[in-house]
Amino acid sequence: MERTFAIIKPDAVERRLVGKILLRIEEAGFLICAMELRRLSKAEAKGFYGVHREKPFFESLVEFMSSGPCVVLMLEAPDAIQRWRKLMGATDPSKAEVGTLRREFGTSIDRNATHGSDAPETASFELSYFFKELI
Repeated sequence: MERTFAIIKPDAVERRLVGKILLRIEEAGFLICAMELRRLSKAEAKGFYGVHREKPFFESLVEFMSSGPCVVLMLEAPDAIQRWRKLMGATDPSKAEVGTLRREFGTSIDRNATHGSDAPETASFELSYFFKELI
């Protein structure tokens, strides 16, 4: 079993898509080990997305991720990282495969409904950022 980190982003929460996304997560065979509805402060968003600090989209990403509530999740399944990334789809919803969460629920590359860890090291950092008491 492997664990990964996921976020249902503020755009999806605002559009009341949390239940639909959670259903898809469970139907795909993931166990939801931890889940929390929270609103990130700008400082939390900056710390979480620090790897992107030098990129031109960093400030707008921080603004967006702190603009409203999101749902942070710890998911578990065999090969969870790759399976979650496949379920999410490409970052740009217009390029995501049919049937993926981002294709179905994302509206732009900036507002693409979900986030997920891309590697074991990233998952470790991201899970400990929000769920350190459970790691």
